Amino acid sequence: ALGIIIGVGAVIAMVAMGAGARAQVEQAFASMGTNVLVVMPGSSSSGGARGGFGSQPTLTWEDARAMQTELSSVRFVAPLLRTNAQVLSEDQNWTTSIQGTTPDYLDIRNWDLDHGARFSQTDVDSGTKVALLGATVADKLFGPGTDAVGQMVRLKNIPFQVVGVLGKKGQSAMGQDYDDVVLVPSRAYQTKIQGGLGKFLNGVIYVSAVSADQVGRAQTQITELLRDRHRLAVHAEDDFSVRNLAEVASAQEQGTKTLTALLASIALVSLLVGGIGIMNIMLVSVTERTREIGIRMAVGARPRDILAQFLVEAVTLSLAGGILGLGLGTGAAQWLASSFGWPLLVQPEIAMLAIGFSAVVGVGFGLYPARKASRLDPIEALRYE
Repeated sequence: ALGIIIGVGAVIAMVAMGAGARAQVEQAFASMGTNVLVVMPGSSSSGGARGGFGSQPTLTWEDARAMQTELSSVRFVAPLLRTNAQVLSEDQNWTTSIQGTTPDYLDIRNWDLDHGARFSQTDVDSGTKVALLGATVADKLFGPGTDAVGQMVRLKNIPFQVVGVLGKKGQSAMGQDYDDVVLVPSRAYQTKIQGGLGKFLNGVIYVSAVSADQVGRAQTQITELLRDRHRLAVHAEDDFSVRNLAEVASAQEQGTKTLTALLASIALVSLLVGGIGIMNIMLVSVTERTREIGIRMAVGARPRDILAQFLVEAVTLSLAGGILGLGLGTGAAQWLASSFGWPLLVQPEIAMLAIGFSAVVGVGFGLYPARKASRLDPIEALRYE
C-alpha cells in the first residue's frame, strides 16, 4: 500500500499547492483593482534608440476627460502622477512613493480607508494640500496604532495635512509594498511636488470598465478614441499603450492551472505504480495461499467466493493506502503552504476523487490475481507444497 499512500498524498499536496498559488495570483491582481486598464504614454526615439512606453508624454488631460465623458464602457478614469521623495513628520522621516491622483483612483483600486476621509474633487480642483497615507508610511512616521489623521507632514518641505489613512493592501506577487505610498490631489502634486507639462499628463491613466465583460470593449473604445484625438494615420503605430490587467491575470492563472495539472499527472503515476505493486503482492499471495484456496474450494467455496475474497483484499489495501495518503498529503500541503506563505486550499472533491481512484486501482490491479485464484483446480491446489 506504500505506493498508493505516496501517490494519493502527492496528488492531494500538488493540487492543494496549485490551488493556493492560483488564489495568491488572484489576490495579487485583485489588490491592483477590478476591471482595470492602464493607459501609458508613447515612447521616445533618439538616434535610432527607442525609449519604450512612458518615455515620451503623449497623453493629455483632455484625453482623460474624453475617456470619462465619451465612452459608454468606462466607469472611472483617474490620472496617476508619481515620484519618490522624502516625507517628514515632526520627528521621523521616510522616503516613499508620492502619487498625485483624483478620488476615482481609490474606486478603481477598490481601496478603502482604515480611518479618516478621502480628499474630494473640490480638493483636486483647488489644489488643497491634503494627503492620504499608506499604512506602511503611517506606521513609519507616527508609530503603529497611532492616529495620523489631522497630523501635518512635509513633502519636499511643503506642509500637507493628513486627512486619512488607507487600508492595508499588502504586497504584490513581485514583492512591491502597495501600502508604502502617499496620495495627494493631482493639482497639488503639480504645483507643490513636481511641475507639470502643460496640457500633457506626466504619468499614466487608470481606467475602470463598467463590468468585467466590458473590459475588452473599453480597451477597443479607448484605442479608437486616442487614435482619433491624436490624429494618427491608418497605418501609423499607436503613440500610447493600453494594458489590460485582466488579460495578465488570466494568463497567470492559466499558467498556474497548467502547472497544477502537470504536477497532478505526475503524482498519478505514483498511483499506477502503487497499483502494480498491489497486483504483484496479490499474485505472490495467491501462490503462497494455494493450499488454503484448495481447502476452501473443497469444503464448498465457489469460484466467485474466491474471486470476491482476493478482490476485497486488494480494494481494502488500496482504500487504506488512500486514506493514509489523504492525511499525508494534507500535512505536506500545510507545511508547503506555510513555507511559501500561500493559502492552503485542499479541495474536498479532489480528495474524494483521489481516494476513489485508489479504489479503482485496487479493483483494476487486483482483478487478475483474484481471477487466477478463482480458477485454480481444487485437487491440484491441495497437492501444492
